Amino acid sequence: MEKVIIKKCSSYNYQEVERAVFSSMEYCPALKEKEKKTGKALLKVNLLKKNVPEDAVTTHPAVVEAAVRYLQNQGWKVIIGDSPGGPFYKKRLYEIYRASGMVKVAEATGCELNYDVSSVEVKNEKAAKLKTMEIIRVVTKVDLIVSIAKFKTHCMMLYTGGVKNLFGVIPGLTKAKYHFKMHTTENFADHLIDICEYVRPDFSLIDAIEGMEGNGPSSGTKRHVGLLLAAENPYALDTVGTYIMGMDPLSVPTVQAARRRGLFNGELHSVKIVGNDVETVPVIPFKQPGSIKKSLISGIVPRKVESFFIKSLRPKPIFYHEKCISCGDCLRGCPARIIAMKNEKPVADLDNCISCFCCHELCPAKAIDIKVHWLYKILFGRKR
Repeated sequence: MEKVIIKKCSSYNYQEVERAVFSSMEYCPALKEKEKKTGKALLKVNLLKKNVPEDAVTTHPAVVEAAVRYLQNQGWKVIIGDSPGGPFYKKRLYEIYRASGMVKVAEATGCELNYDVSSVEVKNEKAAKLKTMEIIRVVTKVDLIVSIAKFKTHCMMLYTGGVKNLFGVIPGLTKAKYHFKMHTTENFADHLIDICEYVRPDFSLIDAIEGMEGNGPSSGTKRHVGLLLAAENPYALDTVGTYIMGMDPLSVPTVQAARRRGLFNGELHSVKIVGNDVETVPVIPFKQPGSIKKSLISGIVPRKVESFFIKSLRPKPIFYHEKCISCGDCLRGCPARIIAMKNEKPVADLDNCISCFCCHELCPAKAIDIKVHWLYKILFGRKR
């Protein structure tokens, strides 16, 4: 059985966080025993965009600092890195590192922040979709990779956790190209699994001390959970994470894809919970995104009819110009290139929208919401 560690952690008080992180990482022998060819370890954090830790959008610096110190104690030279949403260049990366607290972590621990914004194309022969892919170069320059995700819902993929966090190894606006190429949830889930199978993180943690529910991963509502989750197997980790959120794990596209591909069955009884903090997996029902619901007409009407309703009625972004700060992040991050700036405000060709919600995800002013048609709510449900 795959082991998943659940540790209680009520706040971001550093001493409490360090105890939870250190005791979790003790369960992974590779962190101590893996061969040090370069001696370098990458902490792949979730930084998304320029948010402060209190927003619960990015991995909290207390969790990152504790992971850095644990790895340093094992003799690793630690690099913190991510490719956030939007353009990938040094100045923007520094601004995000500073806002998210990563600069302070580096100053406190002496670890390195990755500023190498170059990328490399790699072959991924076992992939279902991405036989070749472009990744940030730092991934290829380390011996050990630890992923630290944030516990959030996601408007396109329902849930973001261990697997989805690795999308951040795809550089900058290349993410938009992949979104456009694989914009259905099923195809995109395979895409994410392909990335995960190439990166193969040695250990994955999820900062679930403060999470996000509703229209995550950046515009939802902060939700206190008080847990740290961890595992060597990211698919088992996400099975537990989605269950804690009150979801059926197999309703989540990445968990479905992992099961379909024989990587993990997505069933809770195949997981052994360790950590000595909980006897059974807690369930803390999260508000789900308004954009993704299980179809109530699937199997009742012909597939073509169902597809027509999904395409015609699917949720789409709505822009509030009075909140807009005219930064243009939505335009630059749109995979379908359907946004134009008119009078310094975004205007979208919604007929050609692919409903990836990258604009919603990247907007720093929360000036983009998701509009759900009333008939869509009836046909496809809108549980809260």
